[in-house]
Amino acid sequence: MKKRGCLTALLAAVLVFGMTGCVGKPQGGAMTKQGMEAIEKLDYAGALADFEQAVTDGEDAVPALRGIGLAYMGMARYGEAVEAFDQALDYTDEKMPETIRDILLYKASAQYRLKDYEATAETCDELLREKNPTQDAYFLRGASYLSMGYQDRAEEDFDQATALAPQDYTLYLNIYECYEGQNLSAVGDEYLQTALNIPPQDAEDYYCIGQIYYYLEQYDQARNALISPMEEKYLPALQLMGRIYLAEEDYPHAKAMYEAIRQEAGESADVYNGLALCSLAAGEYDQALAYIQQGLDLGQEAGKQELLFNEIVAYEKKLDFTTARVKAENYVSLYPTDEAGQKEYTFLKTR
Repeated sequence: MKKRGCLTALLAAVLVFGMTGCVGKPQGGAMTKQGMEAIEKLDYAGALADFEQAVTDGEDAVPALRGIGLAYMGMARYGEAVEAFDQALDYTDEKMPETIRDILLYKASAQYRLKDYEATAETCDELLREKNPTQDAYFLRGASYLSMGYQDRAEEDFDQATALAPQDYTLYLNIYECYEGQNLSAVGDEYLQTALNIPPQDAEDYYCIGQIYYYLEQYDQARNALISPMEEKYLPALQLMGRIYLAEEDYPHAKAMYEAIRQEAGESADVYNGLALCSLAAGEYDQALAYIQQGLDLGQEAGKQELLFNEIVAYEKKLDFTTARVKAENYVSLYPTDEAGQKEYTFLKTR
């Protein structure tokens, strides 16, 4: 079962990808604006069709092609996203510096997801040559350096990023996840400890503090931090509490929490995945598969990857290795850069 952070720029989606830059206000013609509305609803397939129609109709090429890149990113088709962003850049000129910076940032994010770290660093170099460099460019370049084994360079860039955004909880969490991904959690812990010194202002901040304690496996402190946002029924805080119960192997309370979320906020892939994890832990594999299917039937792109991964796990637990292998083959075709999926597929091919 995959451990998933809920606020990361690299692993989870906020609108599209959680970068501190945003998808921006709708620009371009009618179909481009319609595509952006679909992006905000996480309907990436519908958005792609809208943006492609916008190009066919001769709408402004830059926002339409940028939108195609965003839609491809939402569907984890990162190579095609890079191609779309490059095409959008071909239509820009020196009078559009903010637009160029925006597209380059998304391009770098897509390249990072492709694990093309050298290309990511090169794109970030281009961004950082511009005036007013952003913390996102430093962060992505630092993450790329870390993945290539250049720890000193990574630390320099991460420190530059945090200097530009010293109050950004999410940035510190993202940096931690980079180190955790390289089995350097002890180094990442230092950034989490620094983030704990940021004075919280609202429910989202307290939720971020809860996320930090969750990563540090200090679950009592995490629960205390979540008191205020949970009283406000802040959905990410409720979801994090479910994960805390799962981490503590308190499956009855975890299931109750996800059921409460379903009643409060309605059905979602995240809720069904949480319920599936509870059933997996309890050895109720058919029930887990039923929850996973309910989640997939929602047709939401957000949360789909985790559902599909845990579907493989459920069939493995049932000792149905033939079906698990078929599911794993489909998974790696959809998410070829996911190392956990590749390992599962490699394992299952030997069964």
